[in-house]
Amino acid sequence: MGYAELINRLESLPRDKQAEVFDFVEFLAARCGAATNKPSPHVEWSDAEFSELSMRQALRGMEEEPVTYTRADLREQWQ
Repeated sequence: MGYAELINRLESLPRDKQAEVFDFVEFLAARCGAATNKPSPHVEWSDAEFSELSMRQALRGMEEEPVTYTRADLREQWQ
C-alpha cells in the first residue's frame, strides 16, 4: 500500500477513527523513538505500556457514551 492509498483510506474514515489512528501512530512513534528513520531494535512492552494500549483499544468508540452508573452501584471495586 502506497502513501496515497493510505491517505485516501484514512480520509474516508470518520473523524473519531482518524483521531484513533493518529493516537496509535503517536504511541508507536514514541515507543519506537521515531525521531530517526532507522528501524529500532525489538523492544518488549512494559506492563504500563501494554495496559494503556489495552484500555485504549477496549474503550475505543465509547468516549461519548454517558456514564449510567456510580461507584455505589459496584459490588466489587478493582484494586
